[in-house]
Amino acid sequence: MKIDEKGQITVELILLLSFTLITIILLSNTISDTNELNIAMASARNGAFEGISSNGLAVYPKETFENYSKDHKKQQMLNMKNIKIIKITQTFKGQDSFNKTRIQLKVYAYSPQLKTKEEKESAGDRINYNLRKSITNSFKTENITNRLFNPAFSNKYSFTTANVEWVN
Repeated sequence: MKIDEKGQITVELILLLSFTLITIILLSNTISDTNELNIAMASARNGAFEGISSNGLAVYPKETFENYSKDHKKQQMLNMKNIKIIKITQTFKGQDSFNKTRIQLKVYAYSPQLKTKEEKESAGDRINYNLRKSITNSFKTENITNRLFNPAFSNKYSFTTANVEWVN
């Protein structure tokens, strides 16, 4: 009797296909996690750039504009600013209370026009707000976070932001 007639090729084929299927399943899970994190980081960059655009154009809600107009220290913030995002880093902080992996994002930025601590904090708050908002918009999770989108959620991650670090 030949080897082919004993079903040897069929068993080898089944083993090969099952090994391939298991490998694909394991890799797809890893790839989906990486893809979700890549989408979140792209959304974070997009949100940060939206934040610096609105700061650069000195666009504020009416209430904020009136507040800044009345306060002599804050009037400078109504002028146009040139802000540059240097980088955005991520730090894994373990599991949160929602059983999601918590990631803290930190933006490094530069602006020669922002001199005072108040100006930098105001611009940094706007950058971080838009960053978190962009993440929640990407994953359609606006309804499970607060008004400030803090934390911002994706399917497997929760994102918080550290204060923007201003570099020279």
